[in-house]
Amino acid sequence: MGTLDGASSAHLSDFRGGPAAFVVDARGLVSAWSSAAERLLGYEMAEVVGRPVAELWLVIPWDSLQQLLSAAEAGSTSWSPAVLMHRQGHPVPVTLTACAVASVVPGSEGTVILASAGSLPEIREDKAVQSWLERGERMAAVGLRSRLESADAPDHSAAEITRSYLPARSSPGVHGGWVDVLPLSGTRVAFAASDIPVSGTQATVCIGLIGAAVRALAELDLGPEEVLARLDDIVARYAAGERNKGSVWFVDRLVGATFLYVVYDPIARRCVMASAGHPPPAVVDPDGGIQVPELPSSRPLGRGEPVFEPLAFELAEGSTLFFYTGSLVRAYGTSHGVSGLLRTAMGRSGPSIRDVCRVAVDTVRPLLAAEDDLALLVVRTRALSGDRVATWELPGDPAAVAGMRSLVLQQLDQWDLGHLDFTTELITSELVTNALCYGREPMRLRLIRDRTLICEVSDGSSISPHIRRASATDEGGRGLFLVAECAQRWGVRYTGQGKTIWAEQALGG
Repeated sequence: MGTLDGASSAHLSDFRGGPAAFVVDARGLVSAWSSAAERLLGYEMAEVVGRPVAELWLVIPWDSLQQLLSAAEAGSTSWSPAVLMHRQGHPVPVTLTACAVASVVPGSEGTVILASAGSLPEIREDKAVQSWLERGERMAAVGLRSRLESADAPDHSAAEITRSYLPARSSPGVHGGWVDVLPLSGTRVAFAASDIPVSGTQATVCIGLIGAAVRALAELDLGPEEVLARLDDIVARYAAGERNKGSVWFVDRLVGATFLYVVYDPIARRCVMASAGHPPPAVVDPDGGIQVPELPSSRPLGRGEPVFEPLAFELAEGSTLFFYTGSLVRAYGTSHGVSGLLRTAMGRSGPSIRDVCRVAVDTVRPLLAAEDDLALLVVRTRALSGDRVATWELPGDPAAVAGMRSLVLQQLDQWDLGHLDFTTELITSELVTNALCYGREPMRLRLIRDRTLICEVSDGSSISPHIRRASATDEGGRGLFLVAECAQRWGVRYTGQGKTIWAEQALGG
């Protein structure tokens, strides 16, 4: 590239990756900015994105740019000489062309402007634009996915957890396979695995949508079959409203997504799971035996399945659960093949589940189809010992509240948590009184000493309590308000036998 009026310019070798490129949206604002454009004009991406293109390059013949945009809209290609202004103030002569682009993200459609240093670009416009857009979209998708899920699984008292994601070889980036870990009340934990038939930024958005939905449902402490039923309804509603103004046009890709939801209770060592067309996890007992549960599998999400059947069973402490996405089944053909892979991984690795996950990934990598990604989640269960749980049956007599408070204080002394006496006594008193007044037998009080102190009161009624702010003249209605003030978190979960109201306190007080 030459110089104008003695102004220095960048070396031509800086542009071997293609012409400088930027995207102008329908409002005339810059929405994307390539590294070659940064080198050409000196502006960093953060300085230009969102600014009107006319403010940045006042010396562009505006009618020429409008002609380029009109040509792009008509599907033809034309070139126009122009002079751009460098950030340092000197002019830069270029040749401009434009082409329309439709992004997968609604509202970000626009026109790609290419600025070439010579009279004609040495690289074909369509290849340069395609390469740049694909690279930018891939980086955006990967960055967004990394925000949606942490690099590794969270540590949890109920299980040791690790996970891994292997992107597809044919188009590196983000595909629709994903796994997640969701802490629940009462030291329980939920595991989710899903396959969404989509890739790129669309996959990231779909994962974000369904991930947010399942996290909201997990907060309600629903059973796996209820979570899947509500997810199925949510996906159907997404698809039905895809043509509404402002909706994401590709959410119908969620229809046909498979989903597995599993809840593990480390106190009862009980595992409950349900599936919407997703393969069940392989289970390795502490002695090394491997089995794949015969999980009733319903149709994928959005296909109008009215009922999802759960499967419940007990797990020995130290059992290993191996969750995976559908690409692993396609690679091995059957669940027996998956069991063989897990047996190989357990044999070649040490006791660490991280090693098991690593060996499994290395073994299956060459067997995956080029268009398949793989998400793995390996879980080793733990059990909460009996000395960390105290349970009392509640008599139906309101006079028993004082006795329950005394038992709770004695238990706190045994756990060396005397500094929580006042708040725990208050929480216990309010929850037990509430159960005696409004609940039904059987009633039970349970204290759990985990990473937090958990107080639970269960009864046989399904009537939902509601927190409210009592007025000055009210004689009641302050119980749950006091519990919420004293506790770090509180909530209600429902079972087939009634409900449990729980409250958590930090051990530090």
